[in-house]
Amino acid sequence: MPEDVFTAPLKRPAHVGEDWLEPKQTEYDSEDDAIWNDLFARQMEILPGRAASAFMEGLDRLDLGTGGVPDFGDLSEALDKLTGWSVVPVPMLIPDHIFFWHLANRRFPAGNFIRTRETFDYIQEPDVFHDVFGHVPMLTNPVFADYMQEYGRAGFRAMEHNRLKALGALYWYTVEFGLIKEEAGLRAYGAGILSGPTEAVFSVEAKSPNRIMLNVDRVMRTDYVISDLQPTYFVIESFEDLYRKTVERDFERLYKSLSPSFTYANSAVIDVDNVVNVGTQEYLLRGGRGSGARPV
Repeated sequence: MPEDVFTAPLKRPAHVGEDWLEPKQTEYDSEDDAIWNDLFARQMEILPGRAASAFMEGLDRLDLGTGGVPDFGDLSEALDKLTGWSVVPVPMLIPDHIFFWHLANRRFPAGNFIRTRETFDYIQEPDVFHDVFGHVPMLTNPVFADYMQEYGRAGFRAMEHNRLKALGALYWYTVEFGLIKEEAGLRAYGAGILSGPTEAVFSVEAKSPNRIMLNVDRVMRTDYVISDLQPTYFVIESFEDLYRKTVERDFERLYKSLSPSFTYANSAVIDVDNVVNVGTQEYLLRGGRGSGARPV
């Protein structure tokens, strides 16, 4: 692969066991804590009015803005009382089957490192800020917390059918880049949106992307973008709606009908779509991040 293409180093480090868990959380220094604080402050200037109410409530419940990288033990104690989840440290991106196993047991694996000043704006491998700030507040919502556990359980079935790409698309368009309808308008609940400044605005306000109501069968046939802003976002009515459409779907039959590769481009709007708005795709057509296009 070219040097600028990120590939996950999935060789298990010698100091971790088969569960890939670190013996303990990293002891972050003052500069690490300062980076967390600056990232937190930047996001809190942007997210009110753009982030889902469940996410903002989760931030308050977990008190993530007290200063410095949060202690996983304290987070786990608070989460356990709310939804029975915990946060566990892992050294890097971990293999799919290990990730599924932790989710199925209500453990969220969080990167045991934080980005540097040089990678402050963009980091390819998810760090503790993306994982804890972006993901963990949503685990205070009981319905979403149950959805995440069921996703972990579903992973093993996808592996049996060799359809991990399809299940990965569902995770991407919900857990990482999902939008939700609220009374005040569209709001973001996906961690990939909430942990970065540009996409938090782009996803709910820009004219470029499509916004389409979630259809599980359609989403699992749709390609996605890893290293740039999404050309399409999928919208849910509620977390109860997300749970019903996924957990109550007969995935056994769905997997048998899916092809090994994606059917739809990430910018496509098709005849079965319940469209919120068709985007101009200007950002994508101008070349995206690599061309310096403005995210409009």
